[in-house]
This record gives sequence, C-alpha cells and structure tokens, in this order.
Amino acid sequence: MDRTLLTLLLILIVLLAFWGLLVGWRHRARRQADLPALPVAPADPGGDLAEPLTGLYVSTTKAGSWQDRVVARGLGRRATATAHLYAVGVLIDRVGETPIFIPVGDLEAVGTAPGIAGKVMGMPDGILVLTWNLGGTRLDSGLRVDDLEAQLEWMGRSRRLIPAQPIPAGTNDDMEGTA
Repeated sequence: MDRTLLTLLLILIVLLAFWGLLVGWRHRARRQADLPALPVAPADPGGDLAEPLTGLYVSTTKAGSWQDRVVARGLGRRATATAHLYAVGVLIDRVGETPIFIPVGDLEAVGTAPGIAGKVMGMPDGILVLTWNLGGTRLDSGLRVDDLEAQLEWMGRSRRLIPAQPIPAGTNDDMEGTA
C-alpha cells in the first residue's frame, strides 16, 4: 500500500509540474499578445542569394535578452527549419509551423552566439542569431545550423543586405583623419 501511495503522489507532482508549465506558457503568450502579426513572405521572393541553411529553429527572444523567450505568434516553438536568404529578406521555413519572414528593411544584424533560450551550444558560433524589428520590438531569432562553413558564407552575404547604420556623432570612428 505504501508503494502505491508514493507512486500516486509522484504522478500527481509530475502532473502539477506540467500544468504549471502550461499555465506559465499561456500567461507569457497573453503578455506578448500586443506583438504584431508576422510579415507574410512575398509569393515570388526571387532566387536564393546563398545556399539555404538547414538546421533547427531554436527560439526567438527579446533582443539582447537571450532568456526572454517570445512565445506569441508561434515564435516560441522549436522546429526543423531551412533559412533562405533573398534580396527581399530572410525566410525561416519551419516544418509544421508558420514560416517566419523577416523583410530586409527590418533585419538589423546577423551574428552568432553560444546560446539562446532553449539551447546552449558552448561554442561562440553555435547559434546563428538574426536581430530584427517587428513593429517596434527588437527580436533575436536563433537557429542551430547543420553546416558551420555554409553558415559563415550565408552570414557574409546577409550582412551585405543590411543598410549601413549611421555612425553617432562624438564616437572615435567619425574622428578618423583628424588630428
């Protein structure tokens, strides 16, 4: 009888933990409900500017806060994905989930990080991170890419699409050539 009671207690604790996780996920989604709808990819985005990257879409977080996962609009669900680079933007085509299209005008930076919410690789270039703007909210979307060499080429080509940011006055960079 004691074993049966302990087993039932353990099952109850596990069920309560899962219920708590579900409630927390739904709470987070409600808090982020003001996030605008994702942009829709054009019907004909043109040809790929680089070889598409295959891998795992890990998550999207608030920019600069790698643990603040965004779950609204389906951005919090991990999925196998292919990242396409077009002249009009980036398309992250997720298996079984809504694709994420980032128009080139909203793409702010492309880089790497050792981790993002839901995945830590332990190497500096383990996660490809796309920083972009969705209706005034800066986001970081992370992918664990299968081929790191292809990732380097893809990053170089994608960075050429990002409009040059003006250098703020008073920085050392705008003082070149003066002395």
